[in-house]
Amino acid sequence: MESGEGAGGPGGPNGPGLRFGCASFNQDSTSLALGTKTGYKLFSLTMVEKLDCIHESAETPDVYIVERLFSSSLVVVVSTSMPQRMNIYHFKKGTEICNYSYPNNILAVKLNRQRLVVCLEESIYIHNIKDMKLLKTLLNTPSNPSGLCALSINHSNSYLAHPGSATIGEIIVYDANSLSTVTMIPAHDSPLAALTFNASATKLASASERGTVIRVFSIPEGQRLFEFRRGMKRYVNISSLSFSPDGQFLCASSNTETVHIFKLEQLGPSGGDEAATWTAYVGKMFSAASSYFPAQVSGMMSQDRAFATVHLLTSCQKNVCTLAVIQKLPRLLVATADGQLFIYNVDPLDGGECMLAHKHRLFGGDDDQGEGTESEGSEVTGAVQACPSYAATAALPASGPVTVTLTGYSEDGGAKKGEVIPEHEFAAGPVCLDDENEFPPINWCHDGTGVGQARRS
Repeated sequence: MESGEGAGGPGGPNGPGLRFGCASFNQDSTSLALGTKTGYKLFSLTMVEKLDCIHESAETPDVYIVERLFSSSLVVVVSTSMPQRMNIYHFKKGTEICNYSYPNNILAVKLNRQRLVVCLEESIYIHNIKDMKLLKTLLNTPSNPSGLCALSINHSNSYLAHPGSATIGEIIVYDANSLSTVTMIPAHDSPLAALTFNASATKLASASERGTVIRVFSIPEGQRLFEFRRGMKRYVNISSLSFSPDGQFLCASSNTETVHIFKLEQLGPSGGDEAATWTAYVGKMFSAASSYFPAQVSGMMSQDRAFATVHLLTSCQKNVCTLAVIQKLPRLLVATADGQLFIYNVDPLDGGECMLAHKHRLFGGDDDQGEGTESEGSEVTGAVQACPSYAATAALPASGPVTVTLTGYSEDGGAKKGEVIPEHEFAAGPVCLDDENEFPPINWCHDGTGVGQARRS
C-alpha cells in the first residue's frame, strides 16, 4: 500500500537534472506527494484521466522527504537545507504545526494513524502521532544508510520492520504499539533493499540488494509464505514494493524498464483447481523431483514468475509504484524520476502485459522543454481500457512553530545522562482538525523547557 522512495527520492536530493527529490504515495494510494527543488506538491489520485494538484508549497526548498497521512491535511516535510529537522504542516491552513530536530540526518519518515516513525542511519524514533510524544528510541540499530524501514498502515497492528543486519538480509519486526520486538526473520543472504506490509499487516514482503528474489512472510509469525523470482539474468536495484489493497497482488519496480506484478495464491489440491494440462503435469513432476536436488536448485524451481508485467519507456532511473483501485478498477501507478506518472490497467483474472491507460506530466510545459515527444503533455496516450472482467474482482470495501530538539535518548526514554525528559511529562488528548472526520490531529508540541504548550494552528 504505502510506497515511496528512500532518502533522497529518485536519484537523491542532489541528483543531476531531476525535477524532484522524492515521490511517495500515501498509505491508501489516494494521493501522490512530490518533493521538489522549491517545495512540495500533493496530487489527488481519484481519477485516471485527470490529475489534480491539490496543494503546492514553495516555502521549503530542496525537499527530499514528504509524507502525507492518508487524505488528511497532515504532511511531514524534510529538506536538504535542514536534513536533521522534520517539519509537520497543516497544509490546508498553510501553517506549521511543529518541528522536531534529531542528532543526525533524517533518512525516512513513516506514518499511520497511531505512530510516526523517524529513521536515522543508526537509530529509530517512535512518536505517538496524536500528540507527538516520543514513546521509544531504538538506538544502535545496524547501519542503515538508505533509511530502509516499513510501517504497517493498520494502526491496530502497528508493526515496524527494519534491517537487523548490515551484511545479511535479516528483518526485525517491532510492535510500535506495545513497543516490543516481535520477531527476527532471516529473509535473504544479502542486505535488504525493500520492505512493505500489506494493508492488514498480516504479510510482509522483502527484497535484497541482489534483486532476484522477492519473499513474502506471515506476520507476526515470520513464516515464509511465497517466493517470487523477478529474474535470473542480472542483479537489479529494487526500489519499490507495494501490495494491492486486498493483499492479493504485489508489485515490484527497479532500475530496469520492467515492473512486475505477482499474484499471491496457493496452489489448489491435486486434481482440484489445476487443469489437466501438460504444463500442470510438468509442474507436478518438477515439484516432486525438487526434493532430490540441492536446496538452492529446488528453491529456484518452486518460485513463481510474474503474473503481470509493465515495460516502461526508459530504464536506469528510480521510480515508485503502487497498486490501487481507481474508478472501481485495479490500476498500477508508476511515478518516474523524470517527472511522469503512468497509470496502467491490470487484469486480475488473466494478468499478462498491462495496458497503459493514461500518462501524466507532474510538472508544467515550461519544465518539459527538451523532452522527446514520447513524454510530452498529460494527454491520453491510450484509451482507457474498461475491461468488464475487472468488475467482479476489483470492487473493494472500500503563530510561530514550536521547536523540540532531541539531543539523544536512551532505550528507556531518558536523556544521555539519565535526567528526565520534559517532553515525557506532558501529553494532551487528541484534538480534531477542521476537516470532517479527519484523523489524527496533532496540535500539541513542547518547547523543550518543561512547559507544555497547546497550539491550535
